[in-house]
Amino acid sequence: MNLDVSLFPWQQEVMNSDARFKVVAAGRRTGKSRYAAWELIINALSDKPGQVFYIAPTQQQARDILWDLLLEIGTDVIQKSHINNLQLTLINGAKITLKGADRPETMRGVSLKYLVMDEYADMKSSVWEQILRPALADNKGHALFIGTPLGRNQFYDLYQFAGSSSEDSKGWEAWHYTSYDNPLMDPEEIANAKGSMSAFAFRQEFMASFEAQGSELFKEEFIKFSDKEPEGGSYYIAVDLAGFSEAGKQQTKNSRLDSTAIAVVKASENGWWVADIINGRWGVKETAKQIFMAQQKYQPIALGIEKGALKNAVAPYLNDLMKEYQRFFNVQELTHGNKRKIDRIVWALQGRFEHGKITLNVGDWNMEFLDELYQFPNKLVHDDLIDALAYIDQLANIVYDLDYEEDEYEPIDDYTGY
Repeated sequence: MNLDVSLFPWQQEVMNSDARFKVVAAGRRTGKSRYAAWELIINALSDKPGQVFYIAPTQQQARDILWDLLLEIGTDVIQKSHINNLQLTLINGAKITLKGADRPETMRGVSLKYLVMDEYADMKSSVWEQILRPALADNKGHALFIGTPLGRNQFYDLYQFAGSSSEDSKGWEAWHYTSYDNPLMDPEEIANAKGSMSAFAFRQEFMASFEAQGSELFKEEFIKFSDKEPEGGSYYIAVDLAGFSEAGKQQTKNSRLDSTAIAVVKASENGWWVADIINGRWGVKETAKQIFMAQQKYQPIALGIEKGALKNAVAPYLNDLMKEYQRFFNVQELTHGNKRKIDRIVWALQGRFEHGKITLNVGDWNMEFLDELYQFPNKLVHDDLIDALAYIDQLANIVYDLDYEEDEYEPIDDYTGY
Protein backbone atom coordinates (compact mmCIF):
# COMPACT_ATOMS: atom_id res chain seq x y z
CA MET A 1 0.00 0.00 0.00
CA ASN A 2 1.52 3.33 -1.08
CA LEU A 3 -0.34 6.54 -0.33
CA ASP A 4 1.20 9.66 -1.81
CA VAL A 5 -0.06 12.16 0.74
CA SER A 6 0.76 15.62 -0.54
CA LEU A 7 -0.32 18.40 1.82
CA PHE A 8 -0.16 22.18 1.96
CA PRO A 9 1.75 23.65 4.94
CA TRP A 10 -1.48 24.53 6.78
CA GLN A 11 -2.85 21.02 6.23
CA GLN A 12 0.33 19.48 7.57
CA GLU A 13 0.17 21.75 10.61
CA VAL A 14 -3.34 20.57 11.49
CA MET A 15 -2.59 16.92 10.78
CA ASN A 16 0.49 16.99 13.02
CA SER A 17 -1.54 18.17 16.00
CA ASP A 18 -2.33 15.62 18.71
CA ALA A 19 -5.68 17.27 19.49
CA ARG A 20 -8.61 14.89 19.54
CA PHE A 21 -11.09 17.49 18.31
CA LYS A 22 -9.91 19.93 15.65
CA VAL A 23 -11.80 23.00 14.44
CA VAL A 24 -10.60 24.66 11.23
CA ALA A 25 -12.10 27.90 9.93
CA ALA A 26 -10.87 28.40 6.37
CA GLY A 27 -11.69 30.57 3.38
CA ARG A 28 -12.86 29.36 0.01
CA ARG A 29 -10.43 27.37 -2.14
CA THR A 30 -8.00 26.72 0.70
CA GLY A 31 -8.04 22.97 0.09
CA LYS A 32 -10.48 22.04 2.86
CA SER A 33 -12.15 19.18 0.99
CA ARG A 34 -8.92 17.51 -0.13
CA TYR A 35 -7.56 17.70 3.39
CA ALA A 36 -10.78 16.20 4.79
CA ALA A 37 -10.56 13.36 2.27
CA TRP A 38 -6.99 12.50 3.30
CA GLU A 39 -7.94 12.52 6.98
CA LEU A 40 -10.87 10.18 6.32
CA ILE A 41 -8.73 7.66 4.43
CA ILE A 42 -5.80 7.76 6.85
CA ASN A 43 -8.03 7.31 9.89
CA ALA A 44 -10.06 4.56 8.20
CA LEU A 45 -6.84 2.63 7.54
CA SER A 46 -5.86 2.72 11.21
CA ASP A 47 -6.22 -0.42 13.34
CA LYS A 48 -8.69 1.28 15.64
CA PRO A 49 -12.19 -0.27 15.49
CA GLY A 50 -15.21 1.68 14.36
CA GLN A 51 -16.62 3.39 11.30
CA VAL A 52 -15.63 6.67 9.66
CA PHE A 53 -18.24 9.30 8.77
CA TYR A 54 -18.11 12.37 6.56
CA ILE A 55 -21.03 14.74 7.25
CA ALA A 56 -22.08 17.60 4.99
CA PRO A 57 -25.21 19.76 5.44
CA THR A 58 -27.09 17.45 3.03
CA GLN A 59 -26.31 14.05 1.54
CA GLN A 60 -26.33 15.52 -1.96
CA GLN A 61 -23.71 18.04 -0.87
CA ALA A 62 -21.67 15.21 0.63
CA ARG A 63 -21.74 13.42 -2.70
CA ASP A 64 -20.96 16.55 -4.72
CA ILE A 65 -18.11 17.66 -2.48
CA LEU A 66 -16.28 14.46 -1.61
CA TRP A 67 -17.36 11.30 -3.42
CA ASP A 68 -15.29 11.74 -6.58
CA LEU A 69 -12.39 13.16 -4.60
CA LEU A 70 -12.28 10.11 -2.31
CA LEU A 71 -12.34 7.79 -5.33
CA GLU A 72 -9.50 9.75 -6.90
CA ILE A 73 -7.02 9.90 -4.03
CA GLY A 74 -8.00 6.57 -2.45
CA THR A 75 -7.92 4.45 -5.58
CA ASP A 76 -5.09 2.22 -4.27
CA VAL A 77 -6.82 1.43 -0.96
CA ILE A 78 -10.52 1.26 -1.90
CA GLN A 79 -11.79 -2.30 -2.18
CA LYS A 80 -15.33 -1.48 -3.24
CA SER A 81 -17.72 1.45 -3.48
CA HIS A 82 -21.50 1.74 -3.31
CA ILE A 83 -22.74 5.00 -4.74
CA ASN A 84 -26.35 4.31 -3.74
CA ASN A 85 -25.55 4.49 -0.03
CA LEU A 86 -22.38 6.58 -0.50
CA GLN A 87 -20.16 4.07 1.27
CA LEU A 88 -16.58 3.00 0.56
CA THR A 89 -14.96 -0.14 1.89
CA LEU A 90 -11.17 -0.04 2.16
CA ILE A 91 -8.72 -2.92 1.85
CA ASN A 92 -8.63 -3.37 5.62
CA GLY A 93 -12.42 -3.74 5.77
CA ALA A 94 -13.01 -0.27 7.26
CA LYS A 95 -15.92 1.75 5.89
CA ILE A 96 -16.17 5.43 5.04
CA THR A 97 -19.76 6.66 4.80
CA LEU A 98 -20.98 10.01 3.50
CA LYS A 99 -24.03 11.44 5.27
CA GLY A 100 -26.21 14.53 5.36
CA ALA A 101 -26.82 16.41 8.61
CA ASP A 102 -30.40 17.06 7.47
CA ARG A 103 -31.17 13.36 8.05
CA PRO A 104 -29.87 12.74 11.58
CA GLU A 105 -31.98 9.60 12.01
CA THR A 106 -29.63 7.76 9.61
CA MET A 107 -26.67 8.28 11.95
CA ARG A 108 -27.96 6.81 15.19
CA GLY A 109 -26.66 3.63 16.78
CA VAL A 110 -23.19 3.57 15.19
CA SER A 111 -19.75 3.42 16.78
CA LEU A 112 -17.32 5.87 15.17
CA LYS A 113 -13.55 6.11 15.29
CA TYR A 114 -13.32 9.24 13.14
CA LEU A 115 -15.68 11.94 11.94
CA VAL A 116 -15.49 14.97 9.65
CA MET A 117 -18.20 17.62 9.84
CA ASP A 118 -17.83 19.83 6.77
CA GLU A 119 -19.48 23.28 6.68
CA TYR A 120 -20.61 22.89 10.29
CA ALA A 121 -21.95 26.45 10.17
CA ASP A 122 -24.85 25.15 8.05
CA MET A 123 -25.82 22.36 10.46
CA LYS A 124 -27.85 22.16 13.64
CA SER A 125 -25.62 21.82 16.69
CA SER A 126 -27.89 19.05 18.02
CA VAL A 127 -26.61 16.67 15.31
CA TRP A 128 -23.18 16.83 16.91
CA GLU A 129 -24.16 17.14 20.54
CA GLN A 130 -26.95 14.57 20.69
CA ILE A 131 -25.99 12.02 18.03
CA LEU A 132 -22.40 12.13 16.80
CA ARG A 133 -20.52 13.02 19.98
CA PRO A 134 -21.96 9.98 21.81
CA ALA A 135 -21.09 7.82 18.77
CA LEU A 136 -17.40 8.62 19.33
CA ALA A 137 -17.43 7.62 22.99
CA ASP A 138 -16.97 3.82 22.70
CA ASN A 139 -13.73 4.05 20.73
CA LYS A 140 -12.66 7.48 21.97
CA GLY A 141 -12.87 8.60 18.39
CA HIS A 142 -11.57 11.86 16.93
CA ALA A 143 -13.38 14.59 14.98
CA LEU A 144 -12.58 17.36 12.52
CA PHE A 145 -14.88 20.36 12.10
CA ILE A 146 -14.04 22.32 8.99
CA GLY A 147 -15.70 25.01 6.94
CA THR A 148 -16.12 28.65 6.04
CA PRO A 149 -17.70 30.88 8.71
CA LEU A 150 -21.29 32.04 8.37
CA GLY A 151 -21.54 34.80 10.94
CA ARG A 152 -21.88 34.11 14.65
CA ASN A 153 -23.52 30.72 15.06
CA GLN A 154 -22.66 27.25 16.40
CA PHE A 155 -19.47 27.09 14.30
CA TYR A 156 -18.28 30.34 15.84
CA ASP A 157 -19.14 29.07 19.32
CA LEU A 158 -17.22 25.85 18.72
CA TYR A 159 -14.23 27.68 17.25
CA GLN A 160 -14.07 29.99 20.27
CA PHE A 161 -14.44 27.04 22.64
CA ALA A 162 -11.71 25.03 20.91
CA GLY A 163 -9.34 27.98 21.05
CA SER A 164 -9.94 28.76 24.71
CA SER A 165 -7.72 27.72 27.58
CA SER A 166 -10.52 26.44 29.81
CA GLU A 167 -10.36 23.04 31.46
CA ASP A 168 -13.42 21.93 29.48
CA SER A 169 -11.67 22.55 26.16
CA LYS A 170 -8.74 20.23 26.87
CA GLY A 171 -8.20 18.03 23.81
CA TRP A 172 -9.59 20.70 21.46
CA GLU A 173 -7.62 22.98 19.13
CA ALA A 174 -8.62 25.64 16.61
CA TRP A 175 -7.00 27.08 13.49
CA HIS A 176 -7.83 29.92 11.13
CA TYR A 177 -6.70 30.10 7.50
CA THR A 178 -7.54 32.36 4.57
CA SER A 179 -7.61 31.69 0.84
CA TYR A 180 -4.08 33.10 0.69
CA ASP A 181 -2.91 29.99 2.58
CA ASN A 182 -3.46 27.88 -0.55
CA PRO A 183 -0.09 28.06 -2.34
CA LEU A 184 -1.75 27.05 -5.61
CA MET A 185 -4.24 29.91 -5.50
CA ASP A 186 -3.31 32.86 -7.70
CA PRO A 187 -3.27 36.00 -5.52
CA GLU A 188 -4.41 38.00 -8.52
CA GLU A 189 -7.58 35.89 -8.69
CA ILE A 190 -8.30 36.69 -5.04
CA ALA A 191 -7.69 40.37 -5.77
CA ASN A 192 -10.15 40.23 -8.67
CA ALA A 193 -12.75 38.63 -6.42
CA LYS A 194 -12.19 41.32 -3.82
CA GLY A 195 -12.85 44.00 -6.41
CA SER A 196 -16.21 42.55 -7.42
CA MET A 197 -17.55 41.52 -3.99
CA SER A 198 -18.84 43.49 -1.04
CA ALA A 199 -16.27 43.98 1.70
CA PHE A 200 -18.32 41.83 4.05
CA ALA A 201 -18.73 38.98 1.56
CA PHE A 202 -15.03 38.97 0.74
CA ARG A 203 -14.00 38.90 4.40
CA GLN A 204 -16.38 36.02 5.10
CA GLU A 205 -15.74 33.88 2.03
CA PHE A 206 -12.03 34.42 1.39
CA MET A 207 -10.68 35.66 4.72
CA ALA A 208 -12.80 33.26 6.82
CA SER A 209 -14.09 36.07 9.01
CA PHE A 210 -16.66 35.17 11.66
CA GLU A 211 -18.15 38.63 11.63
CA ALA A 212 -21.89 38.91 11.32
CA GLN A 213 -23.20 41.27 8.68
CA GLY A 214 -23.84 44.69 10.17
CA SER A 215 -25.15 47.94 8.78
CA GLU A 216 -21.82 49.79 8.70
CA LEU A 217 -23.19 52.56 10.89
CA PHE A 218 -19.72 52.84 12.37
CA LYS A 219 -16.78 52.68 9.97
CA GLU A 220 -13.10 52.02 10.49
CA GLU A 221 -12.12 55.46 9.25
CA PHE A 222 -14.06 57.00 12.16
CA ILE A 223 -11.77 55.45 14.79
CA LYS A 224 -8.97 57.40 16.48
CA PHE A 225 -6.51 56.16 19.10
CA SER A 226 -4.32 57.97 21.60
CA ASP A 227 -2.70 56.64 24.75
CA LYS A 228 -2.04 60.19 25.96
CA GLU A 229 -4.60 61.45 28.45
CA PRO A 230 -5.89 64.90 27.48
CA GLU A 231 -5.18 67.69 29.96
CA GLY A 232 -8.65 69.19 30.09
CA GLY A 233 -11.97 67.61 30.93
CA SER A 234 -13.49 65.53 33.70
CA TYR A 235 -14.09 61.83 34.20
CA TYR A 236 -17.48 60.12 34.00
CA ILE A 237 -18.30 56.46 34.53
CA ALA A 238 -21.36 54.69 33.09
CA VAL A 239 -22.23 51.10 33.96
CA ASP A 240 -24.31 48.72 31.85
CA LEU A 241 -25.11 45.76 34.08
CA ALA A 242 -25.62 42.18 32.85
CA GLY A 243 -27.05 39.17 34.62
CA PHE A 244 -24.75 38.06 37.40
CA SER A 245 -22.98 34.73 36.94
CA GLU A 246 -23.10 32.20 39.73
CA ALA A 247 -19.81 31.54 41.48
CA GLY A 248 -18.28 28.23 40.53
CA LYS A 249 -20.81 27.56 37.77
CA GLN A 250 -19.23 26.41 34.51
CA GLN A 251 -20.36 28.05 31.29
CA THR A 252 -21.03 25.88 28.27
CA LYS A 253 -19.38 26.47 24.91
CA ASN A 254 -22.71 27.57 23.47
CA SER A 255 -23.49 30.22 26.06
CA ARG A 256 -24.01 33.74 24.75
CA LEU A 257 -23.84 35.61 28.02
CA ASP A 258 -23.88 39.37 28.24
CA SER A 259 -21.06 41.12 30.05
CA THR A 260 -21.20 43.93 32.55
CA ALA A 261 -19.40 46.92 31.05
CA ILE A 262 -17.98 49.91 32.94
CA ALA A 263 -17.16 52.78 30.57
CA VAL A 264 -14.65 55.33 31.84
CA VAL A 265 -14.52 58.54 29.81
CA LYS A 266 -12.77 61.86 30.19
CA ALA A 267 -15.13 64.37 28.57
CA SER A 268 -14.54 67.97 27.61
CA GLU A 269 -15.78 70.46 25.05
CA ASN A 270 -13.28 68.90 22.62
CA GLY A 271 -14.84 65.45 22.86
CA TRP A 272 -14.47 62.16 24.71
CA TRP A 273 -11.32 60.26 25.53
CA VAL A 274 -12.32 56.70 26.39
CA ALA A 275 -9.81 55.73 29.06
CA ASP A 276 -11.08 52.20 29.63
CA ILE A 277 -14.08 49.92 29.30
CA ILE A 278 -13.80 47.37 32.06
CA ASN A 279 -15.91 44.34 31.30
CA GLY A 280 -16.55 40.80 32.45
CA ARG A 281 -19.08 38.21 33.54
CA TRP A 282 -19.05 38.53 37.31
CA GLY A 283 -21.13 37.65 40.31
CA VAL A 284 -22.96 40.48 42.05
CA LYS A 285 -20.26 40.99 44.71
CA GLU A 286 -17.46 41.11 42.16
CA THR A 287 -19.49 43.49 40.02
CA ALA A 288 -19.85 45.88 42.96
CA LYS A 289 -16.12 45.59 43.62
CA GLN A 290 -15.24 46.42 40.01
CA ILE A 291 -17.50 49.49 40.07
CA PHE A 292 -16.07 50.63 43.40
CA MET A 293 -12.46 50.23 42.23
CA ALA A 294 -13.14 52.15 39.02
CA GLN A 295 -14.70 54.99 40.98
CA GLN A 296 -11.76 55.15 43.38
CA LYS A 297 -9.19 55.07 40.58
CA TYR A 298 -10.70 57.76 38.35
CA GLN A 299 -12.67 59.87 40.85
CA PRO A 300 -15.35 60.81 38.31
CA ILE A 301 -17.63 63.81 38.56
CA ALA A 302 -20.52 61.40 38.17
CA LEU A 303 -21.08 57.65 38.10
CA GLY A 304 -24.26 56.24 36.62
CA ILE A 305 -25.84 52.79 36.56
CA GLU A 306 -28.75 51.72 34.41
CA LYS A 307 -32.03 51.76 36.29
CA GLY A 308 -33.69 48.44 37.11
CA ALA A 309 -33.57 45.25 39.12
CA LEU A 310 -29.86 44.68 38.47
CA LYS A 311 -28.99 48.11 39.88
CA ASN A 312 -31.10 47.34 42.93
CA ALA A 313 -29.29 44.03 43.36
CA VAL A 314 -25.79 45.49 43.24
CA ALA A 315 -26.57 48.58 45.36
CA PRO A 316 -26.36 46.90 48.83
CA TYR A 317 -22.94 45.43 48.05
CA LEU A 318 -21.74 48.77 46.72
CA ASN A 319 -22.96 50.48 49.89
CA ASP A 320 -21.15 47.89 52.02
CA LEU A 321 -17.88 48.69 50.21
CA MET A 322 -18.40 52.41 50.76
CA LYS A 323 -18.91 51.85 54.49
CA GLU A 324 -15.97 49.46 54.76
CA TYR A 325 -13.51 51.89 53.14
CA GLN A 326 -15.28 55.09 54.26
CA ARG A 327 -15.37 56.31 50.67
CA PHE A 328 -18.84 57.53 49.77
CA PHE A 329 -20.18 58.68 46.40
CA ASN A 330 -23.53 59.17 44.73
CA VAL A 331 -24.82 56.97 41.94
CA GLN A 332 -26.86 58.54 39.16
CA GLU A 333 -29.76 56.52 37.76
CA LEU A 334 -29.52 56.07 33.99
CA THR A 335 -32.59 55.26 31.90
CA HIS A 336 -33.45 54.32 28.34
CA GLY A 337 -35.35 57.57 28.03
CA ASN A 338 -38.16 55.78 26.16
CA LYS A 339 -35.76 55.16 23.27
CA ARG A 340 -34.94 51.88 21.60
CA LYS A 341 -31.41 50.73 22.33
CA ILE A 342 -30.43 51.08 18.68
CA ASP A 343 -31.67 54.67 18.51
CA ARG A 344 -30.03 55.58 21.81
CA ILE A 345 -26.63 54.20 20.81
CA VAL A 346 -26.71 55.73 17.33
CA TRP A 347 -27.79 59.10 18.72
CA ALA A 348 -25.05 59.11 21.34
CA LEU A 349 -22.13 57.71 19.34
CA GLN A 350 -22.44 57.86 15.57
CA GLY A 351 -22.11 61.60 15.12
CA ARG A 352 -19.31 61.83 17.65
CA PHE A 353 -17.31 59.08 15.96
CA GLU A 354 -17.96 60.45 12.49
CA HIS A 355 -16.77 63.94 13.46
CA GLY A 356 -13.73 62.76 15.39
CA LYS A 357 -15.11 63.61 18.82
CA ILE A 358 -14.30 60.23 20.35
CA THR A 359 -10.74 59.00 20.88
CA LEU A 360 -9.94 55.57 22.27
CA ASN A 361 -7.17 54.88 24.71
CA VAL A 362 -5.08 51.83 23.79
CA GLY A 363 -6.07 48.79 25.86
CA ASP A 364 -6.99 45.11 25.92
CA TRP A 365 -10.65 46.06 25.54
CA ASN A 366 -10.16 47.64 22.09
CA MET A 367 -10.64 44.51 19.99
CA GLU A 368 -13.89 43.47 21.63
CA PHE A 369 -15.22 47.02 21.57
CA LEU A 370 -14.47 47.52 17.87
CA ASP A 371 -15.94 44.13 17.04
CA GLU A 372 -19.21 45.22 18.64
CA LEU A 373 -19.06 48.67 17.07
CA TYR A 374 -18.44 47.65 13.45
CA GLN A 375 -21.22 45.06 13.49
CA PHE A 376 -23.85 47.06 15.32
CA PRO A 377 -26.78 46.50 15.18
CA ASN A 378 -26.71 42.74 14.81
CA LYS A 379 -28.56 40.36 17.09
CA LEU A 380 -25.79 37.78 16.76
CA VAL A 381 -23.20 40.11 18.28
CA HIS A 382 -23.04 41.55 21.79
CA ASP A 383 -23.32 45.31 22.29
CA ASP A 384 -22.52 45.61 26.01
CA LEU A 385 -19.39 47.76 25.68
CA ILE A 386 -20.87 50.24 23.23
CA ASP A 387 -24.08 50.39 25.26
CA ALA A 388 -22.11 51.43 28.33
CA LEU A 389 -20.24 54.07 26.33
CA ALA A 390 -23.49 55.46 24.93
CA TYR A 391 -24.74 56.05 28.48
CA ILE A 392 -21.93 58.58 28.97
CA ASP A 393 -23.94 60.95 26.78
CA GLN A 394 -26.86 60.87 29.18
CA LEU A 395 -24.67 60.96 32.26
CA ALA A 396 -22.57 63.90 31.12
CA ASN A 397 -25.65 65.81 30.01
CA ILE A 398 -27.19 65.38 33.46
CA VAL A 399 -24.15 67.03 34.96
CA TYR A 400 -23.77 69.68 32.27
CA ASP A 401 -27.39 70.72 32.77
CA LEU A 402 -26.49 71.67 36.33
CA ASP A 403 -23.68 73.96 35.19
CA TYR A 404 -24.10 77.69 34.87
CA GLU A 405 -22.04 80.67 33.81
CA GLU A 406 -20.57 82.57 36.72
CA ASP A 407 -21.86 85.93 35.52
CA GLU A 408 -25.43 84.56 35.39
CA TYR A 409 -25.44 83.41 39.02
CA GLU A 410 -27.33 85.61 41.46
CA PRO A 411 -27.90 84.17 44.96
CA ILE A 412 -31.29 84.85 46.47
CA ASP A 413 -29.76 85.24 49.93
CA ASP A 414 -26.30 86.82 50.27
CA TYR A 415 -25.75 85.21 53.68
CA THR A 416 -26.50 81.61 52.75
CA GLY A 417 -25.19 81.87 49.20
CA TYR A 418 -28.22 80.40 47.46
